[in-house]
Amino acid sequence: MSQSDGEKPPTLGDLAKAAGVSKGTASNVFNRPKLVREEVRVRVLETARGIGYRGPDPMGRMLSAGRANAIGVATMEPLAYLFEDPFARRLMAAIAQDCQAEGVGLSLVSAAGEDDLAWSMESALVDGFILFCLTGAKRLIQRSRERRLPFVALDLGGDDETLSVVGIDNVEGARRAARHLVDLGHRRFVILAMETTSNRFGQREEGEAVEYHASRNRLAGYREVLAEAGIDPSTVPVFETLSDDPTVHAAMEALFSADARPTAILAQSDRIALIALAWLKARGICVPGEVSLVGFDDVPEASLSDPALTTISQPIEEIGRRAVRLLMKISRTPHAAPRRECLDTRLVVRGSSGPASAG
Repeated sequence: MSQSDGEKPPTLGDLAKAAGVSKGTASNVFNRPKLVREEVRVRVLETARGIGYRGPDPMGRMLSAGRANAIGVATMEPLAYLFEDPFARRLMAAIAQDCQAEGVGLSLVSAAGEDDLAWSMESALVDGFILFCLTGAKRLIQRSRERRLPFVALDLGGDDETLSVVGIDNVEGARRAARHLVDLGHRRFVILAMETTSNRFGQREEGEAVEYHASRNRLAGYREVLAEAGIDPSTVPVFETLSDDPTVHAAMEALFSADARPTAILAQSDRIALIALAWLKARGICVPGEVSLVGFDDVPEASLSDPALTTISQPIEEIGRRAVRLLMKISRTPHAAPRRECLDTRLVVRGSSGPASAG
């Protein structure tokens, strides 16, 4: 009874009949094998191979149980980003560890285009999504709602009170970074920003719209403190980067070819800060003697650089763990009110920041 081209695949019922067992016993061989005697289990599996039965359909199992027992992490970033970026890698490790502790599976959903996103989120066998909203937040939220599945966004920047969110206060974190450098006497600042709008980089003009929440809110926090210190924010250059070597290097070349070099760099992520630090070291520019540098995130690499990076620490692992637990909770109580959990940030002072030089 092996399957040939054009024939309907054998079903669980076909297997049970061919093996001479009940349908329940055949099902237990695949789903609860410890309940079946070894000789019966071996006979059923040999029969399955003989007729070409490949096991229960995952979609059918999910529909029967009403749950997939898995959650998805959805992002508009390339899938490699989740493994290459220090922040994303640390966050994903925490999410994976908590999923394992909860006994649920984890599916990664990444799509660069609208059509890919629609297909990926529609076909994912999950009970809900964690939305890694660095870019494309509105599209991720829209697709999650279309699937009518619960979701938790890792982004506190929006004003939609109907969303369940876990994240940090990016404005306050940025204030702490800027205040630290102002208190050290710095007055010549530059800001190295993350993407503010999809796939653009270079120096930003004053008043240009900023699409992405984290970039916008960190920029707002920096500027608020600079204004309080009597520094006109419009005179502080903002270089948007793609958080990679080419765009950060281009920004640094422009900054340090000017007549009046900055003495303080505010980087919107540790990844940007570490690239900038390597660039400065390669050119013999002393950190913090000539220029001080403060990052944002406190990834493991920040404490290992030379000098070690002063940064704003956010509880990356705790964000991941809380997102998993919140999603599990609302997936079981679908009519519960949305929850917004805001975790604290703190300034971690290391060797990359110091007093402004007299020159």
